[in-house]
Amino acid sequence: MVAPSQPGRAERLAAVLDRDGARCLWCGRDFTRLVGATTDHLVPKVKGGPSWAENEAAACRRCNAERGHSAPATWAEECERRGWPVDRCRLVRSLTALDRAIATRGGQRRARAYLAGQLRRLGVR
Repeated sequence: MVAPSQPGRAERLAAVLDRDGARCLWCGRDFTRLVGATTDHLVPKVKGGPSWAENEAAACRRCNAERGHSAPATWAEECERRGWPVDRCRLVRSLTALDRAIATRGGQRRARAYLAGQLRRLGVR
């Protein structure tokens, strides 16, 4: 039996931009030819984050590279310290959607605890 193919990077990025808009979650810059868009895993893969659409957000290349494996709440605080307008509503909405997706689909044992901690730090739980 062959596993269904996953959408490619370009298709996933297009879907994230349609869902979230053409602006970086972290610094608020509009995506242009000079400010390239990327998909940023909110719960990093090294922390158990799934490769699901609910775990991806639109971020500029600079923010995605500088964030690395930092926790979303930690990186949001750093961005705000730098004077960047983090879209906290979108961040919480995305993390909450991921939490619901994990509850529905199951699995993701490592990501669950990490995600719960991030939502607490952001004042959701």
